Amino acid sequence: MTTTTEPRSAETAAPPAWLPVAAGGITLAMWASAFVVIRHVAHDVSPGALGAGRLLVAALVVLPLVLRRGWVRPTPREWLLLAVGGIGWFGVYNLTLNAGERHVDAGTAAMIIQIGPVIVALMAVPLFGERLHGWLLGGMVVGFAGVAVIARGSSTDADASLLGVLLVLVAAAMYAVGVLTQKVLLRRLPSVQVVLVSFLMGAATCLPFSADLPGIVAGGGAELWWIVYLGVLPTAVAFTTWAYALTHTDAGALSLTTFLVPGIATLIAWLTIDEVPPTLTFVGGALAIVGVLMTRRKPAASAG
Repeated sequence: MTTTTEPRSAETAAPPAWLPVAAGGITLAMWASAFVVIRHVAHDVSPGALGAGRLLVAALVVLPLVLRRGWVRPTPREWLLLAVGGIGWFGVYNLTLNAGERHVDAGTAAMIIQIGPVIVALMAVPLFGERLHGWLLGGMVVGFAGVAVIARGSSTDADASLLGVLLVLVAAAMYAVGVLTQKVLLRRLPSVQVVLVSFLMGAATCLPFSADLPGIVAGGGAELWWIVYLGVLPTAVAFTTWAYALTHTDAGALSLTTFLVPGIATLIAWLTIDEVPPTLTFVGGALAIVGVLMTRRKPAASAG
């Protein structure tokens, strides 16, 4: 997720150099751990209950920040964008990612999600009038070729693997929808307010598919605490540390560090649940990352 923060005043002293780096590192580790936790509980908790529970917990954590910051009344157009982003990014994203990780491992899911920025670049052409150039077209081809390689090498169960890859690819597309709507919303609305409303709309989208959630809450078992973990750390806290790092770091350089998430997720999965993606998946993941980097290249200015 990409967020913006309020600009610092000139009088605000710069923090120690290591602090933004540490905040960014904490964010990446938390985001990577989310893929592993989802994979760990995917067969014990329904995709809807996992998504709704996670988002409701995150909303409770963020709510005091919104109350302190104050409410800015959205316009009708902003409400529409909030609905599109909240239902798409936080609702459909969680449902499809949670369901997808029943069929593909955590590292593979993290690699496929990296195709999201390619989709953002493609959708920004008609929505924001950005230029369709050779680097963008080439990056899309390479990026989606990477997804195809991942689909080929994910598992020995071809049908289950393909289903999982397609579900996570839908999640990546919903990530793109969220980024694009947020780009418009954050021009005027506070970031914590956008996040809170998005959490609540996403939770409302997941609730109809969460028949097992009341039983999980009443039971108070390990599944409940994993949901709380997802809501507090990889969702609410990680977005806060990311925003802090973004305030004190170059945005372009910081955004590139998200490419470390699949590797961190794979390492955590190997150490905790003894799961490593097939070799071909790493090849596909590398292609996907190269594709994203290509879309971020700017075409050379034509000679005047």
